[in-house]
Amino acid sequence: MGVILFAVFTAMEILLTVLSCTKYRNLWYRNRIFFCGAEFILMLLVMLLPVTGQKWRFTGCFVILGIRLAISCIAYLIKRSSTTKAKTIISTVMSMILIGFSFFPAFIFTGYSGLKTNGQYEVKETQAILIDNSRLETRENDGSNREIPVHFYYPESDVINCPLIVFAHGSFGYYQSNTSLYEELASNGYVVASIDHPYYAFFTKDTASNTIIVDMEFMQTAIDIQNSSDFTETDYNIECEWMSIRTADENFVLDTIKIAKDSGLLDTAWYTESENVKAEVLKVLEMTDMEKIGLTGHSIGGATAVQLGRERDDITAVVDIDGTMLGEHTSYNNGKLSYNSEPYPIPILSLDNERHWGSYVDGFDDKTEYVNKYLLDNAVDGREAHFDGTEHMDFTDLPLLSPTLAKMLGKGSVDSSEFIPQMNSIILNYFNYYLKGEGKPNIEPWNSQKAENESI
Repeated sequence: MGVILFAVFTAMEILLTVLSCTKYRNLWYRNRIFFCGAEFILMLLVMLLPVTGQKWRFTGCFVILGIRLAISCIAYLIKRSSTTKAKTIISTVMSMILIGFSFFPAFIFTGYSGLKTNGQYEVKETQAILIDNSRLETRENDGSNREIPVHFYYPESDVINCPLIVFAHGSFGYYQSNTSLYEELASNGYVVASIDHPYYAFFTKDTASNTIIVDMEFMQTAIDIQNSSDFTETDYNIECEWMSIRTADENFVLDTIKIAKDSGLLDTAWYTESENVKAEVLKVLEMTDMEKIGLTGHSIGGATAVQLGRERDDITAVVDIDGTMLGEHTSYNNGKLSYNSEPYPIPILSLDNERHWGSYVDGFDDKTEYVNKYLLDNAVDGREAHFDGTEHMDFTDLPLLSPTLAKMLGKGSVDSSEFIPQMNSIILNYFNYYLKGEGKPNIEPWNSQKAENESI
């Protein structure tokens, strides 16, 4: 819709310019009010129409058009004489540049507002911020404690014994990166807790309602390591630091939820915006079955899930969504990584893009076997699924929200409107099997020899 509106406004501005450069030159200011008013009314209708998705995409343009209309009215009252052709053309060019800039969000983002869920329950959402009083926020210098926002997706109906799924986003991702997955799981009777990692998320909020954006040094380092062809001991130590912070965040979230579930109370570790939100969070915890916990996440969020699945004894199953399992790296010596040789103790599913799948056979280089394959070879119950035509961001909702950004960050040829529901269904079936004892996981157990034969 953004392109269509911009084309309409461009045509109107050109028409105004043509009229003003011919016999209607003396009516420039009056005609400009008419055209600016028509554009503003059109944008107002767009903002009011219920069929317009993601209205925030047009907010900037709506404000700009309102300001232009006001300025045109003032100019008409102050000066009623005609204008020159040169001034008319310059005014039109400047207006189109300004309008085009204000349409930028509409060009970049689609009207995507979610996928249809297939479960029997309507989905609700609430949120809280958990304050870890045992840790200082190292990226602030005011002595404040680490805060972790938690966003709950859950069935609207009063159901009980819903398994808990904890999701962690990838590097400079955000909690809504896989909203379609959360809603699909919640509609099928799960409670999903999607967590933010402040300063490692693209943006989030703290208890003072401040917006916390991603730490630029972290962002640049992550990009540099990703693009580097030479993995060093320094890179290994940096990744260990990232994993330490993320696992501490997720451990704290899980432990705090369990304490609140057992006590039926939200202690000082919980921050909610109101008493109504507090009551809603308590309702969510009441319906949650803490004896059945699944972990998942995208990219390094998946790696976090894998590490906690090994370390904690209260996790039932793990799904790693296109993440390299960094927690399985145990050391870096003489230019080579070592891996955890202990069998992975619980059911795990690895979902991989086409390039990652190639690493299962080829490794990263002639010195390093791919860690995900190593884990699956030694897992008690490991499964793997890979998808042709996929890249890293295909495993999130970003291609549906912004195909442009997804392509810049890593988008394959797969049709996201078909692939994302397929992926969500695989994850739902997997958790249904291991957390609810229902159906089949639809993914065969990992067989290293078979996988190598299939790749030849």
